[in-house]
Amino acid sequence: MATATLKGNERPTIGEFFLRAPAVGPALALLVAIVVFSLSTDTFLDLDNLSLVVQQSLVVGTLALGQTLIILTAGIDLANAAAMVLATLIMAKLVVGGVSGIWALLLGIVATVVIGMVTGSLVTRIKLPPFIVTLGLLTVLTAAAKLFASGQAVPVADSLLKWLGTRRYLFGGIPITYGMTLALLMYLALWYALTRTPWGKHVYAVGNAPESARLSGIKVNRTILSVYIVAGVIVGIAAWQALGRVPNADPNAFQLGNLDSITAVVLGGASLFGGRGSVLGTMMGALVVAVLRSGLTQLGVDALYQDVATGALLIGAVCVDRFARRQQS
Repeated sequence: MATATLKGNERPTIGEFFLRAPAVGPALALLVAIVVFSLSTDTFLDLDNLSLVVQQSLVVGTLALGQTLIILTAGIDLANAAAMVLATLIMAKLVVGGVSGIWALLLGIVATVVIGMVTGSLVTRIKLPPFIVTLGLLTVLTAAAKLFASGQAVPVADSLLKWLGTRRYLFGGIPITYGMTLALLMYLALWYALTRTPWGKHVYAVGNAPESARLSGIKVNRTILSVYIVAGVIVGIAAWQALGRVPNADPNAFQLGNLDSITAVVLGGASLFGGRGSVLGTMMGALVVAVLRSGLTQLGVDALYQDVATGALLIGAVCVDRFARRQQS
């Protein structure tokens, strides 16, 4: 009894602390990055610049929401950005062809949902590894987007497709866009779904131990398929965010969007082995990536070196995850 009491009163190790509160790490990293760049530049803390940083994080942050769901089930999506780019082209081409903006938007989202269903079906029915499935789809969708657009960007003039980029001023001085509001609502909705519904508990259970989840009565394949479908909806909304940010559908855009979304999720404390992660952590991770790129840009660092820094950040986050797991074990 004394031993049990002693163990109960022991302080958690550093690894156990970060496993229990995965959003703490990215929050600290975000704070450090803001302090460093605010001291290094004169304009980083300007309201307009901070608003711009958040706007720059919207597309990757939305993609990261869908990526969070998939990584929670121990999967990965290398094709989410390619699917999003294809959806922007579908929306833009339909509007150019005379289709109304609302139908173009809905059909673009339907396209990403179909891609999600195909991916989920290959993973659950044929038991192909998510890495292989999405790697193949990345190649297919990238080529399809360039063929569909004949390698040319398509300007978007429809007001609905550009609506998320509309700027308003909060309290008379803080610039925000409708895209920011939509992203916040999406984060809140997904947070509620993952933490307050049986479906969310099933997602975590499947990621932690799929066989145990199956034995406890959870329909593992149905849960995983639903995750890919929901992620498909989110990717479609990310396409809308992209057109609101830049009203131009470019088949060569967001070539590293998939890796940036993975970086945001892993920086947010999610484990690539599944079963651990949070919406709050993902939001922090997406902001860290945006702050890093914005700060380095203001310091005059070349975009290629920014990619190097982002890649190093991803490797470091995975190393921290491994360290935390070893500390726990």
